[in-house]
Amino acid sequence: MICEWVGSRGFPHAGRQLVVLSCYVLAYLEFIAFCAQPAGENYAHPNICFFHVLFKASALAFYILSALFFDSFVIIFVVTVLLAALDFWVVKNVSGRILVGLRWWNEINDEGESVWKFECLDQESLARMNKKDSWLFWWTLYLSAVGWILLAIFSLVRFQADYLLVVGVCLTLSLANIIGFTKCRKDAKKQIQAFASQTIGSRVSTFASSLV
Repeated sequence: MICEWVGSRGFPHAGRQLVVLSCYVLAYLEFIAFCAQPAGENYAHPNICFFHVLFKASALAFYILSALFFDSFVIIFVVTVLLAALDFWVVKNVSGRILVGLRWWNEINDEGESVWKFECLDQESLARMNKKDSWLFWWTLYLSAVGWILLAIFSLVRFQADYLLVVGVCLTLSLANIIGFTKCRKDAKKQIQAFASQTIGSRVSTFASSLV
């Protein structure tokens, strides 16, 4: 166990506290995700699922363990933010499109206003999406943000403004994907409802015209 290994080493007390607390937090979050896992179905895209989790876990693990091995804040900042940025790109452009059939981006129009753009698969394709793929996508997306929030609280309590900056950047990237994909999912539901209403309306009108 990492927690036991850290306790037996001569690391600084603050660094040891961070690692032990983070170990318990991540173990608890993993337990919650495991309990919510759907049963009876295999992952349809295991390779994409692997990379979807890889950079999230790498960013969190490096940040938590870096205090034990590195004295340079610059190294911790650069590597952690780089891993978080890679995760942001993979989720936004690859895993979101393949695992849940959603894609979002943000544009600046001619008036200088920020405009959200969404893409989603058609209704039949969304209905065929693998449940485990979808479960993994959403749970890891939210749990990684929860992990960064807890680390931010820990840094704030200890008045570590420099490490709070690192966590703030990573949390911002994580929340950007959460907001983007949540808006995209809501937009997809609206499109499906509009399509269903239109289909029912056209069938009702066809049936009524056939009676005349």
